[in-house]
Amino acid sequence: MEEQLELAIKNVAENAQYDKYAKKLLSNKVFLAYILKDTIPDLSGLSPAEIISLIEGEVEVSEVPVDPGMTNQYMNMSGNRITGNNTEDSELEEGTIIYDIIFYVRLINGLSRMIINIEAQKDASPGYPIMNRAIFYTSRMISSQKEKDFSNSNYNDIKRVYSIWVCMNMPENSLEHIHLVKDSLVNSHAWKGKLDLINIVMIGLAEELPEHEEKYELHRLLGALLSQNLSVNEKLNIIGNEYDIPMEEDFREDVSVMCNLSQKIKETGIEIGKKEMIVKMHSKGYTTAQIADVAGMEEKQIESRVTHPFATRLRKQAS
Repeated sequence: MEEQLELAIKNVAENAQYDKYAKKLLSNKVFLAYILKDTIPDLSGLSPAEIISLIEGEVEVSEVPVDPGMTNQYMNMSGNRITGNNTEDSELEEGTIIYDIIFYVRLINGLSRMIINIEAQKDASPGYPIMNRAIFYTSRMISSQKEKDFSNSNYNDIKRVYSIWVCMNMPENSLEHIHLVKDSLVNSHAWKGKLDLINIVMIGLAEELPEHEEKYELHRLLGALLSQNLSVNEKLNIIGNEYDIPMEEDFREDVSVMCNLSQKIKETGIEIGKKEMIVKMHSKGYTTAQIADVAGMEEKQIESRVTHPFATRLRKQAS
């Protein structure tokens, strides 16, 4: 039991570390620029370098709370972090929800600003429809602007928001924009206001990396960056050579660490799966020799696992 629990804890810790480095790399302004270029029409005609110049201040990574009453306390009118505020959720039943990445972007007219949130998701079905969560995030990004980006009833000053979700391990590559539309049911009236305030963008990344073509330019870049199958050199070759992105030393180190964590996650997962397989085979009456042959292990190693307290407990649960 203790050995299996240690493996499970190790697996969770390694996944958390992988997520941390993935968000850190994704928050690099070069990658943000490529994402914005392909998802926000106002910026589609600009180069990544031009878009980088429009990203304001500090890009917040796993810092700004989503929870009501906390988001607008954490960032001031300039988009910079306010220090000294309590960022812990006071609710007892659930932990604080944190935006993966959030930042401000100016439009080329220099007058308008947008608030951009980017979320990295390894599983698009985490027990609930991911779209519902995206709608909640955009709603919070709008409501939290009060007394931060606009005050009193100056609703015309509400900033446009984008919540962009990068979903990995999807069956195919996709890119979809979800936004408000107006349906005229009885006659039509030109109501004043901004229908473009709320925007959700879903980026689906297939497990297999697409070829380098214009249609899948963003998918190939993000797929290479976040892949758990490519080696360090393969990642750096695609990102550096195909996209002409500078390979600075700290970036190389972060990619290397993330690849090492990815390998450890696979190895830990394989070890957990192998232990469970051994216990199940033993409970079904397979001999130690047969199990050792299937698992590619020595019989002594099998015996130590099937006599482990955790294995005994599993067999009792199965009977």
